[in-house]
Amino acid sequence: MKRKILIFYSILILIGLFSAGCKRSEKLLAGGFTEGNEKGLMLYELNTRNGNLSLISETYAGANPSFFCYSKSRDFIYAINEVPDFSGLAAGGLTTLKYDPASGKIGKQSEMPVPFGGPCYISLSDDGGFLLIASYSSSSVAVVKLGSDGIPAEVSDTIVYSAVAPVVSHPHMIAQGPSVRHVYLTDLGLDRVMIYDLDRQKGKLVPVPNGEIKVPQGSGPRHFVFSPAGTRMYLINELGSTVMVFDVDKGGILKLLQTLPATSEGYNGKNACAEILIGEGGGFLYGSNRGENSIVVFRIGLDGLLTVAGHSTCGGDWPRNFVIDPSGKFLLSGNQKSGDISVFRINLKTGIPEGPVFKATMKAPAYLEFFK
Repeated sequence: MKRKILIFYSILILIGLFSAGCKRSEKLLAGGFTEGNEKGLMLYELNTRNGNLSLISETYAGANPSFFCYSKSRDFIYAINEVPDFSGLAAGGLTTLKYDPASGKIGKQSEMPVPFGGPCYISLSDDGGFLLIASYSSSSVAVVKLGSDGIPAEVSDTIVYSAVAPVVSHPHMIAQGPSVRHVYLTDLGLDRVMIYDLDRQKGKLVPVPNGEIKVPQGSGPRHFVFSPAGTRMYLINELGSTVMVFDVDKGGILKLLQTLPATSEGYNGKNACAEILIGEGGGFLYGSNRGENSIVVFRIGLDGLLTVAGHSTCGGDWPRNFVIDPSGKFLLSGNQKSGDISVFRINLKTGIPEGPVFKATMKAPAYLEFFK
């Protein structure tokens, strides 16, 4: 009898382990550009067996919720409103929303202006206490302090970058790197990466000595990602259509090691690179090409350097953003001009996205992120 009971409970444990490892769906949030009172924040469910996307809900998050990030607990969504005027001020917007995973409902909690307007990127500090915002069109960045309840409380710092015409500063991405002290900022207009420390007492950005890294003129640095070990930074350049590999020393300073084209060999048309991500497992690097309308795939060597693995279609027009699901099996491309999210199954041997296996319609998708 004891043996039968032991076998019974062993089977239950195996069933539980099998179910946990075979999650059938993931929640995906997508933000985009809007007109009028259109709802720009879409919540989807991805079937991780066949790649199908199902729309769960639509939420009004203000005009142009083109980028967002989550709180550490994933119950708050912080969305920037990429506009030049907000609440009657020359400012962009920051809209905070609450997510209820049980019901799938998303409700607005607060909104506040972001100085100078045109925010295009937002990220959460490592300690979960601050939001970092880059504003492309107003040549500025902002730091927003969060209250103990997770709601944005105040803008604790702003920096406006000056330049000599016709050169104009265009901050594009701001996020913390492998060192929790360091904050990295790409400036597409001034062809540089800036490194700061975040003063958590004052909520201020403090420049790091030797923390301005120039890249060749006309590169247009846009987005970056760090290797899991934090020893390499991979930077995608919008204007130059290239991907750069930097060594990251112990002090967080960058040294350029490698530059490779992002477009296919022989492609001579117009192109503007956009997103860059490392796949699950860390063996492949992905970038998007707007113009060629492709996803470039690089194999990452043991030394962190890259070799081209191949290219795939993005499944539409103008892949502004893409994301890889938590299982690492699917790549989803948000194609802004064709108004769709194309789902690809990733070949785990070659790293190449294959398909698309499914398409969902969404007007002007700009950013996609899973609830992990």
